[in-house]
Amino acid sequence: MTHTITRLSPDDFHDSVKSLADLLVDVVANGTSLGFLTPFDQEAAAAWWRGRLAAVADGTLTVWVAHGPDGITGTVSLAVERTPNGRHRAEIIKLMVHREARGRGLARALLTTAEQAAAQAGATLLLLDTVTGTAADHLYQRAGWTRYGIVPGYATDPNGVLEDCSFYYKQLI
Repeated sequence: MTHTITRLSPDDFHDSVKSLADLLVDVVANGTSLGFLTPFDQEAAAAWWRGRLAAVADGTLTVWVAHGPDGITGTVSLAVERTPNGRHRAEIIKLMVHREARGRGLARALLTTAEQAAAQAGATLLLLDTVTGTAADHLYQRAGWTRYGIVPGYATDPNGVLEDCSFYYKQLI
């Protein structure tokens, strides 16, 4: 299955909110901890994505999507730091792949896309966090990220169960 990864312009982002919300609902329903609790529906997911529109418009958030035969099957975002002493760093957020598109290297391709864009934009340090022991946790380790700590009970899964969280950085020098 072939996927095309594209960066969303503010207009494209606005037009993609429904599809991004569908993806977010699928990922949360599959038990992924992304900051949301069940029940979590399409309306709540769309509202969350619409809340990112200003950041996409002002350039502090870049969103890429993976398009497959059935529409958007994955996404990743890059949030840049705007404080004067932090302009060298950015954060990878909301890397997600639809449950039916997993296991095909799509998460790795999305991550690589965001890393390359960050480097081209002048970032030299990337940060992220993820639930410890998950497929995402293993992906970041395989992709050369450095775990700098684990915080017990940092977040909950969609059902409210506390989970440990791993924090990572990657230097792009």
